[in-house]
Amino acid sequence: MAMFIRQNDPRSKLQERIEAQLREKAKNQGEGSSAELPDGVDDSQYLHDTKRTTSLAWLWIVIVVFAVAALIVYMIGSSS
Repeated sequence: MAMFIRQNDPRSKLQERIEAQLREKAKNQGEGSSAELPDGVDDSQYLHDTKRTTSLAWLWIVIVVFAVAALIVYMIGSSS
């Protein structure tokens, strides 16, 4: 939620208090808390029992491309 306020309009006490609280909250969230949090990539349980891609991944890509190409050629050839 955002509210557009002209800079030369006087702010009410409530608006000033809310702005001060939001600044304080943003300041507190930015300090030191990021060092304690995991990065979410290498520390994730999502990756617990996985392994990295092998050097033969390019071969699987080539096989899939040839299979798709063969399917397209077959479909074009059988339609005539």
